[in-house]
Amino acid sequence: METLEALASRIDTTEEIQSIVRTMKSLSAVSIRQYERAVEALHDYQQTIDLGFQVVLHGNASRLRVGEPGDGPSTAIVIGSDRGLCGRFNEALTDFVAQELSKRQAFSKSNPLILSVGARTAARLEAIGLTPDEAFALPGSVNGLVQTAQAVLVQADRWRHEKGAAHIRVFFNRRIGDTLARPTSRTLTPLSQAYLDRLTDRSWPTRRLPTFSMDADALFSWLVRQHLFISLYRAGAESMASEHASRLAAMQAAERNINDRLDELTAQYRKKRQESITTELMDIVSGFEAMAGAEDTTSPDQ
Repeated sequence: METLEALASRIDTTEEIQSIVRTMKSLSAVSIRQYERAVEALHDYQQTIDLGFQVVLHGNASRLRVGEPGDGPSTAIVIGSDRGLCGRFNEALTDFVAQELSKRQAFSKSNPLILSVGARTAARLEAIGLTPDEAFALPGSVNGLVQTAQAVLVQADRWRHEKGAAHIRVFFNRRIGDTLARPTSRTLTPLSQAYLDRLTDRSWPTRRLPTFSMDADALFSWLVRQHLFISLYRAGAESMASEHASRLAAMQAAERNINDRLDELTAQYRKKRQESITTELMDIVSGFEAMAGAEDTTSPDQ
């Protein structure tokens, strides 16, 4: 049976873990809001790019059309996590990727190129037989998302030129509700022709349509690159918000378990302490009675 000292040590350790869990909860809650703001900040920039598409497509819509993807390998960009303690965040995502790639594999003659973002995601993909062709680390904060998104797009563009990859999909977890994460995917290329047609038919917000002097093809290509960057940046921000939401849910569950365990240990400690006090009192009483009995046997009256 455990001693009082051992129970006290276990209580101290549990309280330290409780403090760590509370700190991680606070960090996750703050991080969620940061990445949500990053997504919200993209709205105005996306509006600017859409207006740019409207201008360049005016009078050039029949020429600047999206072609069909070639026969080269498709590209899967998988955005997961570098850190754990977020439940089945990576497992659910990689299982979803495997299912989606197996469906597409039936219609493709070549194996897909896989680019993973997140060390744990790369390890999980490799464990299920989808070893990434390229792997990137996740940034430690929202400020690093720009460089990560740019590096991923550069690699995808390199595959497009060197290996003929044309069809690019990004896979990531998206937050549903406050804490739930659901795997999803978006097609980055080829750009949706329906999207461009909607922009072509949309009325201009002012009475005069702007003009431009640079080559229409070059401007269209630049706008496409910016659109891809926004899509990938948004996917990364949504994924990281989802990761922190999953970690927050995991820490909340852990905190409940810790509280229950702490209550149990505290109850055991109090019971053990009471037993110890009772034993000490009984020893004192027994000693007193023994001494009183000894005095009676040595009294002069006897």
